[in-house]
Amino acid sequence: MKDKTPLLFCILMDALGYVTYVLPVAGEWGDVIWAPISAYVFYKLFGGKTGKIGGVINLAEEALPFIDFIPTFTIGYIYKKISQKKTNSKQTPNPQ
Repeated sequence: MKDKTPLLFCILMDALGYVTYVLPVAGEWGDVIWAPISAYVFYKLFGGKTGKIGGVINLAEEALPFIDFIPTFTIGYIYKKISQKKTNSKQTPNPQ
């Protein structure tokens, strides 16, 4: 199964979260607007259990002051890749 989650999109979403650092005072208010949007996109992008848990983490990370530098989309992408490799290696029959 081909992965439909592009790394470049995840990096772009994380970069959009960093834009609020450009506006020192207004930035935290921007996070109030950006946090639920970002969490929803995370949930839709990754889906399933990863999307639900990651969406909540992403919402908290973006909404709480001073911790919105964590690249949650990129971490989600890496997690998904690692979990897919583990799943694929379990499904591949061992040739004897």
